[in-house]
Amino acid sequence: MPAFVETVTGPLSVDDLGATLIHEHVVTGMPGWDTDANVPRWKRHDMMQIAKDKIAEMQDAGIHSMVDPCPSDLARDIEFSAEVSQATGFRIVAAAGLYNEFLGLNAYWKMRGTMGADVVQEMADAFITEITEGVNGSGVKPGIIKVATGSGSVTDYEGQVFAAATKAAIATDVPIITHTDDGVLGEDQQTMFAEGNLPSHRAMVGHCCGSNDHDYHWRLVEGGTYVGFDRFGLEVINSDVNRVKSILKLIERGASTRLMVAHDTVWCWLGKSFPVNPLWRPSRFSQDIIPMLRAGGATDQHIDDILVQNPRRYFAGEPLPPLD
Repeated sequence: MPAFVETVTGPLSVDDLGATLIHEHVVTGMPGWDTDANVPRWKRHDMMQIAKDKIAEMQDAGIHSMVDPCPSDLARDIEFSAEVSQATGFRIVAAAGLYNEFLGLNAYWKMRGTMGADVVQEMADAFITEITEGVNGSGVKPGIIKVATGSGSVTDYEGQVFAAATKAAIATDVPIITHTDDGVLGEDQQTMFAEGNLPSHRAMVGHCCGSNDHDYHWRLVEGGTYVGFDRFGLEVINSDVNRVKSILKLIERGASTRLMVAHDTVWCWLGKSFPVNPLWRPSRFSQDIIPMLRAGGATDQHIDDILVQNPRRYFAGEPLPPLD
């Protein structure tokens, strides 16, 4: 029986995902953007044109699908993503979930906890409702859960979100994708998943390319989750040369079946714009990084694992194959 992933336009066989970028954003806004009276306001048709242009760029580069893991507290607009997908035929998987304590919108949940509510269960119930019924009555359903940690150590609030996400993932059989700051705390995230009895292959630890520590990367591989190298082009955090070196080291040790990639691009920032970075585009991996990987010894099979087979297995819930 074929496995399916929920996209913003409905269920899709995982076999039809094709080459998939695991972390891009159609629309994102940091909490508080709408308190700036001098922020220019987006027009819907302008946003649609930008999205169409980005998707055409990705399609020209051989990409067929993407995950937009914007959590609900970072101005997620799942209905707009559905409109974009319907207009272009491009597959988009959206997310339920919440961001980290420092940058997320958490006052409501903290107040609920202060008043004695079972916050973990209430969060889990909220995620489950979105996944099974759709977001805000729209009928558009997330196909993944997004969670995040900040820098330093996992906070109590973040621990609650991870516990809730684990409950919801088990209840709905959807996978989890994470955010890490500075390429750290991935092992802590794996521990929280294990404490909640989530099979490790049902999660991907994100933004691991913020670190150049091969031992850290390998411990994550051994921990059994997928490992996200998902910020190509965003060189303010790390260089793509370093990212390529790190991936090649993992490939050399047989871990191509553990890797997924993306750029973490944001097409429509709510709030004031940021300087344009010509490297930070959703075609960067296909156009520039794959040739660098091949020059370093990566094969077509390695690239197929990273772009096609791993996302398919991840959403299908298939156990990880043995390391080569």
